[in-house]
Order: sequence, then structure tokens, then C-alpha cells
Amino acid sequence: RCVEVFYIYFRAGRVEEPYVSITKKRQMPKDGYSEEIEKEVGQAEGKLCTHRSAFSRASVIQAFLGSAPQLTLQLYICVLQQEITAARSIFMVLSLLSIVYGALRCNILAIKIKYDDYDVSVKPAAYLCIFMWRSFEIATRVTVLVLFSSVLQIWILPVVLMNFFGFFFYPWILFWQSKSPFPENIEKALSRVGTTIVLCLLTFLYAGINMFCWSAVQVKLNDPDLINKSQNWYRLTVYYMLRFVENAFLLLMWYIYKTDIYLYVCAPLLVLQLLIGYCMAVLFMLVFYQFCHPCKKLFSSSISEGLLSCFKFLCFICKPPKSSILMDNAEVKSPENTDEARGSSKTIDSQKGNPHQSVSSNA
Repeated sequence: RCVEVFYIYFRAGRVEEPYVSITKKRQMPKDGYSEEIEKEVGQAEGKLCTHRSAFSRASVIQAFLGSAPQLTLQLYICVLQQEITAARSIFMVLSLLSIVYGALRCNILAIKIKYDDYDVSVKPAAYLCIFMWRSFEIATRVTVLVLFSSVLQIWILPVVLMNFFGFFFYPWILFWQSKSPFPENIEKALSRVGTTIVLCLLTFLYAGINMFCWSAVQVKLNDPDLINKSQNWYRLTVYYMLRFVENAFLLLMWYIYKTDIYLYVCAPLLVLQLLIGYCMAVLFMLVFYQFCHPCKKLFSSSISEGLLSCFKFLCFICKPPKSSILMDNAEVKSPENTDEARGSSKTIDSQKGNPHQSVSSNA
């Protein structure tokens, strides 16, 4: 692909192309109106766009199936050896940048797939927010997994397998619940077995991404494009809440079972820094969706409204029913009422007994 890209690029414009294709894109709505723009795309430009999309997808695959396990392994070795060499630190930084770049490309791909009918232009502020969001999220996640695995080597396996297989089977469970027919239009040359293998590889990559960060591209097997194009704030909120709870639990287990290699480490401060780092990732994510998303004008509801409705729903679930509250209040008030009744009866009796006492005293 690289050789073909350079060949097409340097030959572009020298030979007149036999035909061009016309694409139609809509602009972002301004004052409630959006204009449709036609653009001529030649063969060379179309092939370059195809290769660029392939490079973007390859960078995502390389980041989460190559660089992410490599970074986790290198950091684990550094923790056990209590030494960080210059060469290892350079490779770790490169691996982290590779993962962040793959996550950034995943976000951009999700935006362009969901809003394919619009002419999307991503501003530098959006790139900066995504970069900070993914950097904090991935760095804290990898550090938490390494700390937990350094003290509980056996128990890291159930944690990883539970996460991986949970995200791997989640699209398949939704597909089986929808009772949709098996997708046949992925590739005409593929048989049913080949289509199944392709879908399994797609969900494998989806699970690998969600192991370390939120996957902006949500797999939907019953959709012709295999991508969920709707913006689901509930799923996003549940993911980050559960991930925060999981990270906090893993850090708590590390704090309880930490060994002598962490003798000179301030454990409470490290736990606090990691939790704050993950909260910073969530903060940059909120800033991106609220202010810097290139298609925020097309949202049916903003991220703040979606989160507010999610919190109201969670509070409604956690709130006990009114009947139990009334019963508890009745049980609490009943002893007081009896005491008050006894006290009032005593005063009445005393008031009734006062005339007899005065008569006897006079006698």
C-alpha cells in the first residue's frame, strides 16, 4: 500500500483521468439550515482516500493488539526489576504514543462513519482534547493493571479474561437478542464461514480496545455497516462508572497486598494520583463532547443532558420505595405516640385527682 500510495501521488496530474466521480456532502447546520456541496473526485484521489482509511484502521489494530500489550509487559518488568533503563523508557513512551494515536484515529473514524453525509472538519482543539483524554485514560489503566498483577499474579488472569470475553461476546449477545438474519453482505467472495471469521476478528479487536479504553466505534452486527451510528450516552456513562469502580477495587487490592518492592513508594498518594488521573480523562472527554466535537450541532441531546438523565435514572433505582419509608416512619413514630399518650393520660389523671386531694386536705 505504501508503494502504491507514493506511485499514485507522484503521478497525479501528469495523465488526464478518463472519468471522475461526484460526491455530495452536507455542511454543518448554520441557523438551522445546511447546504449540500458537490465535489469532483478523481481516480487518484479516490484511491488515496481508500489507502488512508486502510492506514487508519491498521494503526488502530497495531496500537491495541501490539503496542498496548507491549507497554503493559515493559512496565511490569520495570516494576519487578525496580529499574527503568533509558532504552526501555524510550520504547515505553513510543508504545504509549502509539496507543494514544490509535485511540485518536478510532475517534476520528467513528465521527466520519457516523456522519458520513456531512463534511466533517476536526479542529486542533478537538485533537488536543482527544489526545489528553486518551493519554490519561490509557496511562492510568495500564498502570493499574501492572500494579495489581505485580502483587497478585494469579488473579490478574481472571480479571483480564472477564474483561476480554465480556466485551467479545457483548455484540454477539445483542445480535442474538435482535433475532436478525446472519449478515451476508460483508463481502461477496466470502462464504458463511469466512464471514463468521471476519466478524469474530472484528469483535476480537473491539474487545482489545475496550480492555484499555472506551471504544468510540461501537460494533453492531445486525447493522449493514456493522457500526452503531447512534450516540448512546447511557452506555458511555455505565462504562466509565464501572471502569472507575474496577480500577479503584484493583488499587485497593494492591494497597492491601503490596510487597516490599513498594517500600519506598507512598502508596496512598499513588492511589490518589491514579484515581485523579482517570477523573481527568473523564473531564477531557466531557469537554470534547460538550464543546469541541465537530458534529455537536447534530446531537439530539448534549452530553450534560445525557449525564444528568443518567444520574436521575440511577438515583431513581437506588432510592427506596415510598411505602417502605412510610412504614419506617410509622414504626419510628409509634413508640413516641404511645409515650405521649401515656404522659397525657397521667396528666389528665393528675388533674382529675387534684380536687379530691384538695377536699381531703380541707377536711
